Amino acid sequence: HLAALVLARGGSKGIPLKNIKLLAGVPLIGWVLRAASDAGVFHSIWVSTDHDEIEKVAKQFGARVHRRSPEVSQDSSTSLEAIREFLNHHQEVDIVGNIQATSPCLHPSDLIKVADMIQKEGFDSVFSVVRRHQFRWSEVKKGENKMTEPQNLNPAKRYRRQDWPGELYENGSFYFAKRHLIEKGYLQGGKMAYYEMRAEHSVDIDIDIDWPIAEQRVLSFGYFGKEPLKEVKLLVCSIDGCLTNGRIYVTEDQKEMVSFDYRDIVGVDLLKRRGIQVRLISERDCSKTLSAMQLGCVAKVGTTNKLQVLEDWQKEMSLSWKEVAYLGNEESDVECLKKAGMSGVPADACAVAQKAAGYICKNNGGCGAVREFAEHIFLLLEKVNSARKQ
Repeated sequence: HLAALVLARGGSKGIPLKNIKLLAGVPLIGWVLRAASDAGVFHSIWVSTDHDEIEKVAKQFGARVHRRSPEVSQDSSTSLEAIREFLNHHQEVDIVGNIQATSPCLHPSDLIKVADMIQKEGFDSVFSVVRRHQFRWSEVKKGENKMTEPQNLNPAKRYRRQDWPGELYENGSFYFAKRHLIEKGYLQGGKMAYYEMRAEHSVDIDIDIDWPIAEQRVLSFGYFGKEPLKEVKLLVCSIDGCLTNGRIYVTEDQKEMVSFDYRDIVGVDLLKRRGIQVRLISERDCSKTLSAMQLGCVAKVGTTNKLQVLEDWQKEMSLSWKEVAYLGNEESDVECLKKAGMSGVPADACAVAQKAAGYICKNNGGCGAVREFAEHIFLLLEKVNSARKQ
């Protein structure tokens, strides 16, 4: 029984609840859980946590949850202690694939190869490394009367990067080990091997990188699902709660007013300039509102079946679902969010909509969420174009 185990303690000295903070629209832990699930090699996928919110997110991504004890949830607690506690409660597990939540560029292909190494090639433990081309020098502490010394180079004959194979360093992305090793107090031992990850996939937020840079790396090199990304040609946006903030103001003479953010209007215009059709949908008859906003978009209002409308538009334009994006915020949008190749919700969307979406905006509905989702689409289109060139 090969189990994936992600350790995700609620406490964090750096970023509060870092493990579920949104990274490129997805909770940080969601990136590795998606990769583990799509690898298809694990008999079970677990998150070990002491926090209710992390448990909730883990379950949204299909993981099972082990509630760790306070004894292994301290700042001083080690990963090995948490893994051993997990094994004590799950006697069915023979091999643990400990995957680090802070490695969002992990791909299923890496996990598949490592599973083969430990299950078919007979290794007792396998861990991830990355190749680095860095020259090391000895440290000279303040007050010491000595000179630094080269550690892995001859300064008189410095290698060019292309002539030097570099060195292998642990990157902490994952540690696979058999039960008998872990019970003896080891994550690495027995018949041991490393697995070299590609440098662009070796992202460790704890060590190497800050959040905005990590988002760019994930958008460029992250894993987005089993099917390849395609160029988006249609964005369907729910009006109430996405394009507007969902509030309706009624005057004394019974006229309705809504509020919207001009940034979202610019976002719609930018999408149209890039050749992406924008269509609007609403359960409410808000035709007067749309007329006043002068967006020039095809719209369907007063509909009781958003999914049927979305399917009709998809067929009318002869699009695959991967070419359709959807921005919604309510329970009535859930099936549309699941169908669309790219899906998003504002930050204040209902819980079931957030669970169904691939991207959760930082902005609320009617407060820049449409513009933000448009920027997300543009970044992913750059990834599509880059893949074509390669």
